[in-house]
Amino acid sequence: MIDDLSGNGDKPTHDHALEAVFETLPMGLMLFDAEDRLLLCNATARDFFAPISETIKPGARFEDMARHMAEKMVRHDGANADDWLAARLQGHRDGDDTFEEQLNDGRWLRVSESPVDNVGGMLIYHDITAQKAHEQDVLESVSRYQNLNEIGIALSAEKNVNRLLEMILQEAKKICHADGGTVYLYTNEETGEWISEDRLDRRSGGDRRSGYDRRDRLVAKGNEAEPAKRKPGKAREKSKQDGEDPKRLERRGSVDRRIRPDALKFAIMLNDTLGIGMGGATGKEMSFPPLLIYDPVTGKGNYQNIATMAALTGNTVEIADAYSSKEFDFSGTKAFDDANGYHSKSFLTIPMKNKKDEVIGVLQLINARDRETGETIGFKPDDRKIIESLASQAAVIIDNQMLLEGQKELLDSFIQLIAGAIDKKSSYTGGHCERVPKLTEMLAEAACRVTEGPFSDFQLTAEEKYELHIAGWMHDCGKVTTPEYVVDKSTKLETIYDRIGTVITRFEVLKRDAEIACLKDLSRDGVDRDRREAEYRDEIARIESDCEFIKQANIGGEFMDEEKQERVRRIAALTWRAPNGEEQPFLDDNELYNLCISRGTLTAEERTVINDHIVVTIEMLAKLPFPKNLRRVPEYAGGHHEKMDGTGYPRGLRRDQMSTPARMMAIADIFEALTAADRPYKKAKPLSVAMKIMSHMRNDNHIDPDLFELFVETGVYRKYAEEFLPPDQIDEVDHDALLKRQPAK
Repeated sequence: MIDDLSGNGDKPTHDHALEAVFETLPMGLMLFDAEDRLLLCNATARDFFAPISETIKPGARFEDMARHMAEKMVRHDGANADDWLAARLQGHRDGDDTFEEQLNDGRWLRVSESPVDNVGGMLIYHDITAQKAHEQDVLESVSRYQNLNEIGIALSAEKNVNRLLEMILQEAKKICHADGGTVYLYTNEETGEWISEDRLDRRSGGDRRSGYDRRDRLVAKGNEAEPAKRKPGKAREKSKQDGEDPKRLERRGSVDRRIRPDALKFAIMLNDTLGIGMGGATGKEMSFPPLLIYDPVTGKGNYQNIATMAALTGNTVEIADAYSSKEFDFSGTKAFDDANGYHSKSFLTIPMKNKKDEVIGVLQLINARDRETGETIGFKPDDRKIIESLASQAAVIIDNQMLLEGQKELLDSFIQLIAGAIDKKSSYTGGHCERVPKLTEMLAEAACRVTEGPFSDFQLTAEEKYELHIAGWMHDCGKVTTPEYVVDKSTKLETIYDRIGTVITRFEVLKRDAEIACLKDLSRDGVDRDRREAEYRDEIARIESDCEFIKQANIGGEFMDEEKQERVRRIAALTWRAPNGEEQPFLDDNELYNLCISRGTLTAEERTVINDHIVVTIEMLAKLPFPKNLRRVPEYAGGHHEKMDGTGYPRGLRRDQMSTPARMMAIADIFEALTAADRPYKKAKPLSVAMKIMSHMRNDNHIDPDLFELFVETGVYRKYAEEFLPPDQIDEVDHDALLKRQPAK
């Protein structure tokens, strides 16, 4: 063929048969002579370059054709026409090249250029548009699934449910270029013990929360047989005879048709055009009421709403044009559009199912937009698959996070239940188990905020703060084993009852005996009546004085000196005549021992019992299988009676052997005790007095000095006082005096 084309002169010869074959080849062909003039161009090539057909003629020079291509035919990928032309001509001169170029009409061509012996050169054009489209689809699919994988990793790392919901919706909008969307969460708050007779759960073949079989009719919980059907006519007739309101009787008969309020709660809503961001982590509360999944009267499923339909069936629902849809009720959507100047058109609504195939929420996207024109279009099938996959991943992650939060809430509630029971056990320490953790957390927050001083590098993560929170609530859990008569011992003589009444009775016996003795003496002759009556009055005054003294001694207080203890012993040495007629010591050994307690109302043995609660606390907490993020709860909770000099209990730890949070709790426990108004043996101390006592404890190396300074300088003590103490207990505190350290005594 080449020989036929070359001929014996400037013009090639033409073999009509070969030319016909050349003309009909499926690829585009151009043949040039040695001087770059066009010899032949077949039909396929002419079709490719139809817009510049006037330049594609035999004898046309390659450079001229290339210039027209640059100006009218080929996309330059950001380069100008001159730069593209220069690069193209350079490649043509080099020869033997293969490259790809895209025409303005969107078609892709693979261009192969090679020299032809005895002629010049040949250009071969293959249409690779379909191949490029396939490659692009593959690349986009790979990119989408990679992006989906990255999204899944990011979602798994997020622990906050609100931020998680926002991430899910944002990523779903990006994937299908949607203008807006909503995430609903399935809620089911039971308010009664009865559910609808005829309700069926189409998602899983039964009510996923009660486990009934969809083949059976629903009846009241606990009933084995179907409840008898009431005939309204007879009921009304009978009710008239009985004089009872017929409507009330019917309501009573149909109580088993009450349903639980299954609903879809708006969790987050975003819309780019309207600039709406509500719920989730946006900080704006959702103003829309939940969507009821079942009719509150009939108990039938709400299949008119697209979101509840998806929740009921567990299937994806896609609507190309909401305004032309006859299947669903979009009246609410249209009202929203009218109010906001918007047009909701395409909808993609996907149920979010957990590992048990239960619907836990619904992801809804609206108004997919063309990426180039911005026009509202329907959702693409490929996008739908990706979104369904995302919704599936998101549902599992949300379900896991909600389960974790539920378990955390259960743990918190259980711990607070125990703490509340301990506080209820004693009316004198009510609220202690609640106030100590709050004060500890206040001090910890203050330490995290400061940027200078010993705590400039101190920080607690959210998990570490929760760990301290749990420890604070559990710090006195060992008190569940402390006998109530010890915990509640409000006076020195109190056991099961306050024995002061018995002692007062003995004083009355002494007074009675003194009166009898006086009357007997006065009945005798020769007795100096005035002197005897004066002696009687003195004796009664002494008895009443001793009685009043014993009453005061029984109350207890900060300190009872040796002189007062000696007076108790003198009174104990008196005798009285018991009901059996025998003379006995006025106070027995136990009463004497208790009344001589120098501080408070507890004996040394009883104080040991009280102090033992911390040992029990440590033992109880050590037996609990705390997870890794709570492993330091026993250490924090068990150290609040330790002192910085090692003289505390139960372990005698020194400051360097205790963690900072444990030392914080020690300060909180002491300050709460000093300012509490519910202690039986002392009055609540004014704020200034309590802080002065704590400064002495700092000087004696009983509490952490750095934490005490932080406690003062940041005003944590006053913040606590304003929240928990009555106003008359809050007075002025001299910071300078408190922060001035004195040598230990």
